[in-house]
Formats: sequence, structure tokens, C-alpha cells
Amino acid sequence: MRLISIALLASFAVAAPASAQLSDILLGPKTLIDRAIEARSSSDIARDNAIVIDVNKVMAKLGTIKASTEIYEQRLLVTGIFSDAKTYKQFETGVRKVDGVKKLYWQVTYMTDKAKEDAIAGGRMMDWPDVLVFEAKAQARLIGTAGVADVNFRVTADPYGNLHLLGRARSREELKKAIARLEEGDGVKKIHNYAVVRP
Repeated sequence: MRLISIALLASFAVAAPASAQLSDILLGPKTLIDRAIEARSSSDIARDNAIVIDVNKVMAKLGTIKASTEIYEQRLLVTGIFSDAKTYKQFETGVRKVDGVKKLYWQVTYMTDKAKEDAIAGGRMMDWPDVLVFEAKAQARLIGTAGVADVNFRVTADPYGNLHLLGRARSREELKKAIARLEEGDGVKKIHNYAVVRP
């Protein structure tokens, strides 16, 4: 069992995009260990990791890391902002060609640098470092919440103050608790729920 856990941890570390790795550092080693003992098979986790690796290859080919990924049971959530229309289109095309994705939640937008700067200056959106902190705080709120198996959920944020919830709840009550806990954070505008309910 120990060898399997170590192998799973290693495969996750290779598969995780830069933003996911930073989130894990912010939340500490508990996150990596929890992900290795999730309530699902190692083969399912491996399929998720393979998909994320392929998405990372698309980003590497384009020379960009302007997107963030979260995945659960081959349901892929992609967020980010691109200031170059051509790169945005190439990235979308590449991601949609990735094999094994059962459902794609596309939350990537195109916005010029000027529009982005104006939106940040006007307080209509956060800068990337602030988004990472906002996201880490949201994920941390789920950890230790009674009745919520945080290892089965993924949370990511966007610059507009929205949180995106992906994963699996064991009951509708658990999902309600998770959403309510996420809503408690300062600056949360909306929760986009992509989690499924399945015992």
C-alpha cells in the first residue's frame, strides 16, 4: 500500500500544472497525501493525470502557462485569461483534442492586456497573485469541515471573484455544506458548481 501511495504521489507531482503545484504548497503536504487516498481507484486517478499531462503539453507547445486546470473523473475544468487571440484559439483547439475527457468546463477568456489592466485598476478583477491566495483560502475552508470529504472536491478561482467547484459529493447534504462553506469567504461573488452527487 505504501508503494502504491508513493507512486500515486509521484504521478500527481508530474501531472499537476504549475498553478496546482503552487496550491498544494500553500495548503501543505496534506493535500498530496489526501489525493493519493481519494475514494476512487488508482486507475481513475491515473487517467486524470494523463489528461492533465496532455493539457500541459498543449500549453508547453504554445509557450504559455496562462491557464489552470482541475480534473475529477475525467471531467476537466480549465480557467484562465489569454491576451493573444491566436494563442487563445490554438489552446482551445488543442485542449478539445485531448483524448479521454468526458466533460469539458471551459472557463477561459480572451482579454487584451489594456482591458485587463483597466479591470484590475478599476477593482473589477483581481491580479493573478491575488487569485492564487483567494483560491487557496477557499480550498482551506473545505479542509476539516464536518461532513465534507474535501479529498473528493477541487476548487479553483477566477479573477472575477468566482469559485468553481468540481468533484463528487456523497449526498446532497454534503454538497450543500461544501457550497455554503465556500460562500463564507470574503469577496466571493458566485459559486459555479460542477460537482456531482453520488454515494
